[in-house]
Amino acid sequence: MKRSTVLNLAGMAAVAIFWGAQLICQAQSAPTNVWMLDLPGPYTTSSPAIAPDGTIYQATFSGKLLAVTPAGKLKWMFQTGSEIRSSPAIGDDGTIYFGSRDGKFYAVTPEGSLQWTFPTGAWVDSSPALGADGTIYFGSWDTHFYALHPDGSRKWTFPTGDIIDSSPAIGADGTIYFGSHNKQFYALKPDGTLRWKFATSGQIISSPAIAADGTIYFTSTDGNLYALQPDGTVRWRLHTGGAMESSPVLDANGNLYLSVNLDDVSVSPDGKMRWQVLSFFLVDASPAVTANGGIYFSANARDLMAITTDGQTMWRCNTDTNSEHNNIVASPAIGKDGTIYIANVAYLCAINSTNRLAPLAAGSWPMFRANPRHTGRVNAN
Repeated sequence: MKRSTVLNLAGMAAVAIFWGAQLICQAQSAPTNVWMLDLPGPYTTSSPAIAPDGTIYQATFSGKLLAVTPAGKLKWMFQTGSEIRSSPAIGDDGTIYFGSRDGKFYAVTPEGSLQWTFPTGAWVDSSPALGADGTIYFGSWDTHFYALHPDGSRKWTFPTGDIIDSSPAIGADGTIYFGSHNKQFYALKPDGTLRWKFATSGQIISSPAIAADGTIYFTSTDGNLYALQPDGTVRWRLHTGGAMESSPVLDANGNLYLSVNLDDVSVSPDGKMRWQVLSFFLVDASPAVTANGGIYFSANARDLMAITTDGQTMWRCNTDTNSEHNNIVASPAIGKDGTIYIANVAYLCAINSTNRLAPLAAGSWPMFRANPRHTGRVNAN
């Protein structure tokens, strides 16, 4: 295992200025063609979802859901009753699903109209997962895990006795996986009955990822990264010391990538640390993996950084030069043409290159929520 410190590549900077905001890229092959759209509210923790037609859906902590064209123009804005930390998911029919801290779960049409709401008893920070049959799964701070029909009616509810802000993942057989603040990791059958549960020694606030062979990966605030077999038995555990929300993602070879406190790390499929790169700040965001082996991580000073699968720096871009703004918390999404969409405190940014950045990697879980639509399901496009 190797450890390195990322250095800016002086003398190779390309600068692009759009709409009065400056984005600086430093690399041997710097991305360009960037737009930046002002986001309403104090800051943003939600990650963007991308529809098949290229529309980007971005939620904000001011309680708004924005629909944005691939050219960076606002299509519409939908207001909820409170802050949004949940990242939106897009159904097969284009419906956008997400939760809010007003205690409601929302379904909004592609035109920006309310389709329905479902009330829970507390904040809904969990991002939804969408089953192959259209069932919508999510957790709430009211300690319950919910399954809803596409029309918004309740299918079933599963109690855990503690907060659920972990976002669920759905396996190839329809099993639903998620964690709770009660330190338990759950596997539920599609009918809502318990398949198994696994005890950790800390709250589970991140979201699981699922490998092509069915292995489930997740972290706990007990400082461990866990790999479980589909039957709930331990394949391995690796003590990283991490206690952040960053969720693992996978490349086509099954290597894992995530942020652990001040480090960006890679772990092999057999649970060995491959490399660590110092990021200089506590990272909650998850990375994304590209088809050419680039891994996009949030970095200090509101930067987005690309690292190779062997831990070398490809490039880094500053998404916001205002030093009074906090670092990036949201995870990046990658469009069909390789465009990177990422939200910082103030802007939704689109990053690409005249030579075209690589598209999303093949595999079961190359980005947060598995795919650009954020379905949270294996083998969903």
